[in-house]
Parts: sequence; C-alpha cells; structure tokens
Amino acid sequence: MTAYPAWTPASRPGIIPLHPLTFGTILGRSFAALRQNPRVLLGFALIVQTLAYLVVLAAVLGVSFASFSRLDTLQPGTDEYETVLAGSIALTAVTGIVLGLAAGALSVIVQGIVVVEVTHAAVAEKLTLGQLWRQIKPIVWRLIGYSVLVILAVIAVIVLVVLGMIGIAIVAPPAAIVLTILLILAAIPLTWWLMIKLLLAPATIIVEHATIVQALKRSWALTRGRFWPALGIILVISVIFGAVAQVVSIPLGFLSMGLTTVIAPTGDPEPSAIIAILATGLLTQVLTLLLQSVAIVVQSTATAIIYIDCRMRREGLDLDLLAYVEKRDAGTGPLDDPYREHVGRVMAPRGWPAGAYPGPAAYPGQPYPAQGAYPSQQGYPGGLPGPQGYPGQPAYPAQGAYPAQGEYAGQPAQPAYAPPAQYAGPQAPAPQAPAPQPPAPQTPPPPAASDPAEQTPSPAASDPVDQPPSPTTWAAPGAATDGTDRESPWA
Repeated sequence: MTAYPAWTPASRPGIIPLHPLTFGTILGRSFAALRQNPRVLLGFALIVQTLAYLVVLAAVLGVSFASFSRLDTLQPGTDEYETVLAGSIALTAVTGIVLGLAAGALSVIVQGIVVVEVTHAAVAEKLTLGQLWRQIKPIVWRLIGYSVLVILAVIAVIVLVVLGMIGIAIVAPPAAIVLTILLILAAIPLTWWLMIKLLLAPATIIVEHATIVQALKRSWALTRGRFWPALGIILVISVIFGAVAQVVSIPLGFLSMGLTTVIAPTGDPEPSAIIAILATGLLTQVLTLLLQSVAIVVQSTATAIIYIDCRMRREGLDLDLLAYVEKRDAGTGPLDDPYREHVGRVMAPRGWPAGAYPGPAAYPGQPYPAQGAYPSQQGYPGGLPGPQGYPGQPAYPAQGAYPAQGEYAGQPAQPAYAPPAQYAGPQAPAPQAPAPQPPAPQTPPPPAASDPAEQTPSPAASDPVDQPPSPTTWAAPGAATDGTDRESPWA
C-alpha cells in the first residue's frame, strides 16, 4: 500500500504577500499592523509619547520658573534686568530643544517594537508586548545611540552652516542673504535623499542585530534601486498625516472661538484665557499625541515593509520566509530566524534568464524576428516547426538523428521529407532522384465473342431505369432475415 503524507492546512496569510511588493501594496499594508495588533502597538506608542511629553513639559516649566523668577528681584528697565531676561529666554529655549530631541530619540523604541511586530506579522504570527520587548531589549541601547548620533550630526551641520553664514554676513551682507536662500533650497532635497538612504538603518539594527556602521552600509546597499518607491511612500504618508493634523486643528480653533464668545461675551481676559488653555491647549495636545502615535506606528510599519521588500528583491528573503512557514505549519522544529539566515546573499534578477529570448533590439526595423531566428520546417521529421532556434533552450535532434520509418522492421528507409516548391522558401532543396517503380501488370484482353449479336447490348441492359429494382438484403439489428420478428433484448 502507498503511504500518503498527512494533510496539512493552508498557511495563514500574513499582512503582506510573500513576494516582491508593489508601490500600492506597501502603501496600503502600512496600516495593516495597526489594525492587526492595535492594543499593543498603539497603546505602547501612546504611553511612550505621553511620558516623553510630560517629562519635557515638566522640565521646561521648571527651568522657566527658576530662570524667570529672578526677574522679580530686579528693577525693570535696568541693564541687569535685560541681561537676566535674555538669559532666561535662551535657557528655556535650549532646554526645550534638547529635551524635545531626547524625546524624539526615545521614539525609536516604538519603531523597534513596530518593526519586530511586522516581521512576525509577515509570517502570520502575533506576539504580546512582553515577547516583543524581549526581542528588542538586547539592541535597545544601540538604537538609542544611533538616534543620538543622527541628532548630533544634524545639530553640528546646522551650527557650522549658521556660523559660516554669520561670518559671510559680517563681510558681505548681500552675498550672505543670497547664499542663505540657496542653502535652504539645496538642503531640502539633500535632507530627503539622506533620510531615504539611511531609512533602513534602524530596521537593520533591529532585525539583523547589526552594528551602527554595518547598519549604515546595509541601508545604503538595500535602497540602491529602490530609492524612488521608498521616497514616494514616506512622502505620501507624511502628506496624509499633515493634512489630517490641519483638518483636526481647524475645528478646534472654531470651537475655542465659540466657547469664548458664549462664556465671555464681554471679552473679559481672564475667562477667555482659561477657555483658550482648556480648549486649544489641553484638547489640542491630546489629539496631537494621538496623531503622533498613529503616525509613528504607520511610518515604522512602512519602513519595515520596505526593508522586507528590498531584501526579497535583492537577497531572496521571500524564499526563506516561505520555507519557514512550510516547516512551521508541518510541525518541524526547531526553527531558525529566517531574517538572519542569508543576510547579504545576492540573488539573480527575477524574470526570464538573461539571453533566453532575443529582445526587440536584436531585429531593428523588423516587426518579427529575422529569418533564421526561429527553426525552419525541418526541425521535426514531417515538417513541424521545432524549438531548435530558440537560444537558451535544449535543442531537439535534427532530422535524421532518429531512425526513419521502417528501419526497425527491416524495411528500407523512406526518403526525408522535402516541402513542396511553393513552401520551400527562396532556397529550395536539391531535387532527389525518383525511386524506381515496378512495371505495371498487364491485364489480358477479354476473349472475343464468336457471335456479333452477342456483342450488341440489349435495351434492358443499356437502360438501368427500365430494369426492375433488386430486393434489399439489409435488416435491422436483431431482426430475422426470414421476415419474422425477434424480441429486443432491451425490451
């Protein structure tokens, strides 16, 4: 008896198909992780964003109170008062900028959780927050260090440019103005270019546990050839959330104006200020935190999907993921991490093999392949066209390689087929000598009649119409030939 393999259910679909993705698929599936695991992703993002906002707000308020409270002990209008006021403003601004950048660096932890979730969701696996944190914990400080280095590099470049512009402005103010405008215009495409080229560095650190330098090199290599799709996806997502933020802020402005008019119709400054703080301050900040959390999750999901797509196209990651899913569903174990098996592998481009079929450039000016690109009628015995003329494919034996008809039976081989002259083309094959034919048998003449009268046919024999019809001998199946009826076996 034949042993058949056990039945295995079909694999569960993940948030993305396991093959190279298109622009629309990446953009549409960037919201899939948020829908699949909203309690973990959105909840964690909200907690991190809220804590960072509260810490920054408390620190800025504390520094502002400590610095501006010194003004109460000074006489307004004096030089000392003006100096302390300028110093307090500068200290508060620097504190807000530094703490804001630090809060932005902490948001990379949210990106790490999202990337790990997407890598598992691609193979239809759903993890808890604790499981996700255990996977990102070994490299969390590396992620924070990468974010801090990027922020410091940006600050250093800005400081150097500003100092250079100040130096130029001292020497030639008009040239400094023109140069500043040109630098601002040039900084926009340069910033987007560097941002996309280094887009996959955090994902490489998270998934491959690469160092910072290795992550920079990997991101630069993976985005080669996929720069414009990645730029379009990130740009579209940024425009979407920017438009949503504007749509939310406009109704809040009208709400603040309406409440101010109803509660304080006389324009009293105290209730108006309270309403403005409650309506436009607190509610705006709550909605801003919510939008920022959703935007971080969606952008991190898009980054993870772009990373997976680039590795599918460049390293054949989809083959490793499909093999992992098949082994997991079949109960085979233990299983290795498919994202770390063939890191850096170079795969051949997808599609037809190079040189398998001639392209249109091989036949300039001709709508069809030139004569000789396809096999002639002699590719098969009998005149059927064969695939010998296709490059890159195994050729069939030419005519004459197989035994001709009758050779196995001891019969002489038949001559090869030659197409007729009207189908033979411009160069017809040389005519072959006809095979010798046996002489035709001679039929003896009929004996001559002795009586001339016997040679004259009778009128009845010469006119078949006048002859009586002959009785038919056909009978239906199952019927007797003697005129009697038989019973049918199907009755």
